[in-house]
Amino acid sequence: MTSTSAVFSALTPYGWDASWADAFTPYAAEGLLPGRVVRVDRGQCDVVTAGGVLRADTAFVTPHDPMRVVCTGDWVAVEPSGNPRYVRAYLPRRTAFVRSTSSKRSEGQILAANVDHAVVAVSLAVELDLGRVERFLALAWESGAQPVVVLTKADLVPDPDTLGHLVQDVETSAPGVPVLTVSALHGDGLDILVALVGSGTTVLLGQSGAGKSTLANALVGEDVMDVRAARDVDGKGRHTTTTRNLLALPSGGVLIDTPGLRGVGLFDAETGVGAVFAEIEELAARCRFHDCAHETEPGCAVRSAVENGELPVRRLESYRKLMRENQWIVAKTDARARAELRRDWKRKGAEGRAAMEAKRGRWK
Repeated sequence: MTSTSAVFSALTPYGWDASWADAFTPYAAEGLLPGRVVRVDRGQCDVVTAGGVLRADTAFVTPHDPMRVVCTGDWVAVEPSGNPRYVRAYLPRRTAFVRSTSSKRSEGQILAANVDHAVVAVSLAVELDLGRVERFLALAWESGAQPVVVLTKADLVPDPDTLGHLVQDVETSAPGVPVLTVSALHGDGLDILVALVGSGTTVLLGQSGAGKSTLANALVGEDVMDVRAARDVDGKGRHTTTTRNLLALPSGGVLIDTPGLRGVGLFDAETGVGAVFAEIEELAARCRFHDCAHETEPGCAVRSAVENGELPVRRLESYRKLMRENQWIVAKTDARARAELRRDWKRKGAEGRAAMEAKRGRWK
């Protein structure tokens, strides 16, 4: 049996603490080993334990619900011996980064667990897609992690004024979120990022070609992730990372690198969307009607802010898009929400028909 002090010594660099030890107590009584999942693939996982990295089968804790499968970042109870070994349980997650699956069943897919920081990598080699940045940030806020936007490949924007404008555009789309510029190739800006992620667990997110693997190598201090050049035509790259890998950083903290995400669908992320669009939520509190849709209602503070230039119209359109998407995904899994959405559609349809009838009356 591995001693408590040996467990703390071996697992503290991976985030083990007294709270995790307390949560593990019932499993320790069964003779199971604590460990953290560093990689998952095809029903098996690599688990770092006090005795080293073990290969274990996840069949006992892999139900049909993709939200309850073992994932990278989980703390688990694993059998001390056996061929194969089995993960018997995972400890309750403190945070979870979840997106909707591409299936028609509208299930959530968990990408990483027990994450403290979510670094959204955005390449400056291509035109900024602020809507996609907002989408990533909504998922990050909803997960319970603190998001950070890292603009990678900053060496490709040598003009300081141009770079400053790009940073300002992202800051406007990411209220309350640190926005850093980094050139992993030359090491510029890495010291700030290293200090920021130097404690806790950080998940690295972004599209293929965003420079995540290069950034991961720079943070780890060695080439642990494969790197391939992005296409010149659109800045996109192949999936150089095909699994989610958990790595202990030499400066402290833990990093989870993820494959490039083509799709980042929301999954019950209303709180996250509200955090990304905090200024719209504050304006909405001043609308005449508490259920204002910010479309044609009188006394709408949000539309007034757009008209006087206080709120960019792009932000409002992005907010509406993400809120509609989130309502749709929730409605597909919640009967009450589905009924409310139908009533809202009928109300808006009736209002539209009434408006058309009124116009026809004026035309006659």
